[in-house]
Amino acid sequence: MDISAKTARQLRLTDDEFELIKQKLGRTPNFNELCAFSGMWSEHCSYKNSIRWLKTLPREGGRMLVKAGEENAGLMDIGDGLGVVFKIESHNHPSAIEPFQGAATGVGGIHRDIFTMGARPVAALNSLRFGNLAEAKTQHLLNGVVHGIGHYGNCFGVPTVGGEIYFEPCYHTNPLVNAMSVGIVKAGETISATAAGVGNPVFFVGSATGKDGIGGASFASADITAGSAEELPAVQVGDPFQEKKLLEACLEVIQTGAVVGMQDMGAAGIICSTAEMSAKGEVGMRIDLDKVPTRQANMKTWELLLSESQERMLMVVEKGKEALVRAVFEKWDLPCSEIGEVTGDGLLRFYMHGQLDAEIPAYELVLGGGAPQYTREYREPAYLEQIRRFDPAAVPQPADLRPVAEALICIPNIASKKLVFEQYDSMVGTANTTTNAPSDAAVVLVKGTRKALAVTTDCNSRYVFADPFKGAMMAVSEAARNIVCSGGLPLGVTNCLNFGNPYDPEVYYQFVHAVQGMGEACKKFDTPVTGGNVSFYNQNPDGPVYPTPTIGMVGLLEDVAHRMTLDFKTAGDTIYLLGTVTNDIACSEYLHKIVGADYSPAPYFNLDEEYELQQTLRQFITNGLVASAHDVSEGGLIVTLLESGFPRHLGFDVTNNDPAVRADAFWFGESQSRVVVSVKAGQEAAFLAAAGTFPCRKLGTVTAGEVVVDGKNWGPIAGWKEHYDHALERLMSGTEGEHALSAL
Repeated sequence: MDISAKTARQLRLTDDEFELIKQKLGRTPNFNELCAFSGMWSEHCSYKNSIRWLKTLPREGGRMLVKAGEENAGLMDIGDGLGVVFKIESHNHPSAIEPFQGAATGVGGIHRDIFTMGARPVAALNSLRFGNLAEAKTQHLLNGVVHGIGHYGNCFGVPTVGGEIYFEPCYHTNPLVNAMSVGIVKAGETISATAAGVGNPVFFVGSATGKDGIGGASFASADITAGSAEELPAVQVGDPFQEKKLLEACLEVIQTGAVVGMQDMGAAGIICSTAEMSAKGEVGMRIDLDKVPTRQANMKTWELLLSESQERMLMVVEKGKEALVRAVFEKWDLPCSEIGEVTGDGLLRFYMHGQLDAEIPAYELVLGGGAPQYTREYREPAYLEQIRRFDPAAVPQPADLRPVAEALICIPNIASKKLVFEQYDSMVGTANTTTNAPSDAAVVLVKGTRKALAVTTDCNSRYVFADPFKGAMMAVSEAARNIVCSGGLPLGVTNCLNFGNPYDPEVYYQFVHAVQGMGEACKKFDTPVTGGNVSFYNQNPDGPVYPTPTIGMVGLLEDVAHRMTLDFKTAGDTIYLLGTVTNDIACSEYLHKIVGADYSPAPYFNLDEEYELQQTLRQFITNGLVASAHDVSEGGLIVTLLESGFPRHLGFDVTNNDPAVRADAFWFGESQSRVVVSVKAGQEAAFLAAAGTFPCRKLGTVTAGEVVVDGKNWGPIAGWKEHYDHALERLMSGTEGEHALSAL
């Protein structure tokens, strides 16, 4: 077969990259070798358009036990000889084409990143974006994705404890499906994804290899088009029961002491795991591909190299201990085959029936090695000028706030997502939440200790669209704020950076400024970035998605007794608002969805004020001075109050006592760094003394059930909860009712 630049272009490599490959090899690659470079030099694997900016993020410090990028997931110390392992990744393109399997295999893949390090996954989270919920396509994607997440997680036995969902038209073609996994590992029991020891055998373990998922990495590195559905073979197929067996077998085989290194076969399959393990260990491998267990006959070399069949691991074993490994996998009824050995020359040699089909230096394939690194052109998006022209004075204030509030709580971005989360099992497995009591972050027990983890995923992508730098800082800040509101101390960040085509200078501007903003906020909170994922090409002929740098954050409660929940506790408790009140309606759900203004600046935000708020709130919680804490986010203050009242069917009597702030800004504005707390009778004096000069405003009191705003009775909390709980299903069935937007 004649290999040319045209062949390279068909494999999504550029002409320049083809010339670079020839230079590195000293010859023209054969087709198998070119396929290997295509997978490994794809954006999905090489981060060639992002790595230079990712290196500017704070990647050390705090409680980190390994540097970012050194292993499959981040690892941080939580004391008592334990570490927390966590990571978030995207499965956007597969989910756009086949939502059930796309989402399911996203969940399976991120869990493998955790247990390949020797940790047991204890919690799953997700961050999802879809188009207009009233449209049939969006409902199809939503149903498929949620079913896939629920099916895989529930069967695999790891609870789904938290997440977020947003609906915006820009995600119509490109839904975002970001999955996060969190695990616990004992000190000294971690396994590195590193090959070592010349002569040590290389084992393939787990499910047999098929043709599903071939080319998945390069498929994820291109825009979605009308022809993308034809690439359905690039979508993997998962089996959660097989993964459960693989989890138990891997954790058991680690205990034998036979394992030198291990890595899951995720994106780009066998070529990725062999290359990355070898490059990291500065060794090579000889692999006999005909020894790889397959479920389809006559698979070609390039197919075996690039298949992304699920539930598979590559393992380097200490020579002489092969029988120990085989015994474990035989016990769990899983394929286990010795397919090669570690060599000392840094070369990957792939044989088929004794014939050498590919020979490539491992270093030249990998991120941080020979893979190209680019800095793309970027320029300020033209729409930002339109945002700067926004004039809040031109927005008339509503004469009656109540119908606006009724409409607000029925907007899909705000309304209850119980339609979704009730499909997830939040209590399955050996680790669970403490009672599923409502809190801003999910709280997961660390069994055998008094500790707990607080975990969350956060990003308001419209804020990032309005101001990429400030919006990304807000995403980090909200994640940290949610953890603090739940009683935890933020530890570290994993991120999933979802953007459009990096060759679009306006998209690349969003990416660069978002990374810079994220870095500033992470430094402020001492939450280093432990790793994550970049997902470019979330773009179609209609344009890119909103820039969506999803933040996954883990925090620690040294004593679970300090857990804080968001629900009001008792009628008669006093309600306070912590933080600065501003005359700001910018970028709010109210302005965007009800007023209909698509272009406005990001909400008010000050990083120093955010930090001070979190430090103050932590002291309140530690000293037992507040009974509840819930941050102000989408929908503004009125939604925060309602959500605090819903769990115990308690209402509130509150007043805007600041005539300088317009009523819609006070109740519906989304200025940042604010938290609503309730204080028990008899503790107000101590609370106010502790607050000192920190901005703290008394709003009113908790009631037995009535909602009273500025002296007007808005009815019982039960009616508000009914609208909030059922808004999504009404919208999907086309029966919203006059209580929602039509009330305006």
